[in-house]
Amino acid sequence: MLKVIFYLKAGKVSKKGESPIFARISYHQQSITMSTGKTILKERWQFTKNLRTVLKLEKEKVLKHSLELFLLNIEKKFNELAKESSDISLVQLKNEFNGKTSIQTKGVSIVEIMQKHNAYFEKKVNAEERSKASFQKYERSKELLVNFMKQQYQIEDLLSNEISSAFIYNLESFLKYESNFKGKVGIKNNSVVKYMRMYKTACNYSIRMGLIDKNPFAFYDGKINIKDAVFLTQQELNRIENKKFSAERLERVKDTFLFSCYTGYAPVDASNLTSNNIFQDNNNALWIMTNRTKTAIRANVPILPPTLRIINKYKDLQIGLIPKISNQKMNAYLKEIADLCGIDKHLTWYVARHTFATTVTLGNGVRIENVSSMMGHTNIKQTQHYAKVLDVNVMEDMTKLKEKYM
Repeated sequence: MLKVIFYLKAGKVSKKGESPIFARISYHQQSITMSTGKTILKERWQFTKNLRTVLKLEKEKVLKHSLELFLLNIEKKFNELAKESSDISLVQLKNEFNGKTSIQTKGVSIVEIMQKHNAYFEKKVNAEERSKASFQKYERSKELLVNFMKQQYQIEDLLSNEISSAFIYNLESFLKYESNFKGKVGIKNNSVVKYMRMYKTACNYSIRMGLIDKNPFAFYDGKINIKDAVFLTQQELNRIENKKFSAERLERVKDTFLFSCYTGYAPVDASNLTSNNIFQDNNNALWIMTNRTKTAIRANVPILPPTLRIINKYKDLQIGLIPKISNQKMNAYLKEIADLCGIDKHLTWYVARHTFATTVTLGNGVRIENVSSMMGHTNIKQTQHYAKVLDVNVMEDMTKLKEKYM
């Protein structure tokens, strides 16, 4: 529902001592301000309770009528736009109301592009095709973009066809060195690149919807710094698997961690698995079948003996295949497990996924194409990163070569 509130603009006073009256317009998560072009003494505004009491001065009666007319015209323009699209941009409303060239005829604004894409993405989340965490990142990327434009250009929005290369690289610089979130200044390179790719993805969506002709972020070429994935060696994996913990919470965390080590599922996917995800093929082999929440890509994994032991251990004790535990608690307890097992590595739930890709599969000769499929990767390049860190495979191949020269 559209909401309009009139207020006095603080700090601005005319020669007559009058302050300008502004309108704050809100709709869903959007909010903009507009000048009404009218002024009034601050004392009279307060005395008449924002012109809501019975007015005696003719000037104030006329002023109140003008604000009512302003409100009526705003609502009329809003209803006109609502007939064209349910996804209304207040920036577009403001431009239409002020008689400026319609954004729809000149182009679409970058904030409107983000709003339309995110509204579409939210539908996918509600249909359980994508994760809520990914949606929150897109919403965060929109907030960062708006903050950048306000701080760097003193504007709230910009037409997509007016975005220059300077704008894009100034945005990248702002994200890296000046953005502020929860008291922390600046964002690390890999996260910045991911945000920039989100803007590119949103613009690609607008191209598909026929809203814009070209992607202003198409030439952005920021690179993610690839770091060696942390994973467990077979000896370290055995050490955790053979360790018996007196604390039940650590035993549950161990089993949950090992489940991901032998299936490769990310935390959000592992937590959502139930008995409905288990299938038996024509050869009586058991599979876990599901779609990755992050990408909606199919990720089917055969059930290995260690996985089956964990599933049977917790069968009928909860809805899911494994105990429910928050990512935060999981990682905190894994640090404790690492200390007790004498493992000098920073263990997180994602280390289990990396261990599946390296030690459990690639390290045992599983073809990289099959590993990529089981992990739900969108392309094999993602999987090749894990293959690069397996020195044991390099040594095995070189050993065979050495034998030829002996």
